[in-house]
Formats: sequence, structure tokens, C-alpha cells
Amino acid sequence: MPNRKKSPAKKRIAKVVIGRERFAKISAVEGIKPSSAMRKRVEQFDRLGLSPAERRREIIKAHKKG
Repeated sequence: MPNRKKSPAKKRIAKVVIGRERFAKISAVEGIKPSSAMRKRVEQFDRLGLSPAERRREIIKAHKKG
């Protein structure tokens, strides 16, 4: 009889998405305050109607060195 190996179980990662208001509440508890540049950036993203992927790309671009 051939020796069958069990395939490794796939890990299930729960993805949780929290909204802006909930994030602000959690940040306040942690003592984290967004800078004026961060607030301006979010306002700009809202005006432009950027998707979540586009927002992430712009945030990475803003913090990228070189």
C-alpha cells in the first residue's frame, strides 16, 4: 500500500476590517493622535474617491524613502 502523506492544513486567517470611527476610538485609548499631515491626506483621499488599494499605494509612496 502506498504511503500517503496528509496535505498540510491551510491556516485560516480571520480578516477583520474596522471602520474609521472605530479606529479613531482605539487610537485614542492607545494615546495615538493623527498628525495634521495624516488628516489632510485622508481628506484628500476622500475628495478624490480613492479605493482602499489606491489609498494604501499613496500612503506607501508618502513614507517611502529614496
